[in-house]
Amino acid sequence: MHSILIVEDDSDIAEGLQYNFRREGFLPVIAESGEKGLRLALNEKNPPAIIILDLMLPGMSGLELCRRLRRESLTEKTPIIMLTAKASENDKIAGLDLGADDYIIKPFSVKEVVARVRAVLRRTGDTALEKYDDGNLTIDMADMRVGCSGDEVKLTRKEFSLLVHLVRNSGRVATRQQLLDSVWGYSYFGDTRTLDVHIRRLRQKLGECGNCIETVVGVGYRFIGTK
Repeated sequence: MHSILIVEDDSDIAEGLQYNFRREGFLPVIAESGEKGLRLALNEKNPPAIIILDLMLPGMSGLELCRRLRRESLTEKTPIIMLTAKASENDKIAGLDLGADDYIIKPFSVKEVVARVRAVLRRTGDTALEKYDDGNLTIDMADMRVGCSGDEVKLTRKEFSLLVHLVRNSGRVATRQQLLDSVWGYSYFGDTRTLDVHIRRLRQKLGECGNCIETVVGVGYRFIGTK
């Protein structure tokens, strides 16, 4: 069974999620504040498999908690789904750039949350000890490390997930919708410009290795390596 940490100060929402996740075979635990959420997330004896995080929390905000969790070795790879009433694109990008794996706007369907949790667990669970090395670009998919010509490349989780998806489908065109569904989550219907912005940033960070991603005009992107 997967353990789920629900960091939510609205008791009705938290208990509703807890009830439905139990019915689906998960082991949900509730934290009513960011501080308690941090303590439970860093419990080495029972770390959560995934964290559902409200942004509007008393005391430590959800964004600050996400930032703290990504700094800790125990939780740097733990999937995080943010829940919030803030629906602007800037709010979404802020949360995703901090390392969240998905973003759900309130009010929401509990069935949708469960489906997105399963989708994120499928994606993040696909982390076999795989490495890519073409002599210039190196990727350690287990340790989330990327290098170009011997220099380490610092990527956000979204940028890394995009790169890994493209590498695992090397030589094949990944459509924009496929990349959005795979990296941003279950049935993403947002603006595809979000994807294009992330691809542009990814190429910039990869530097001389940025040519490994080819644009297929009107369709999407393809990984072709650096040689």
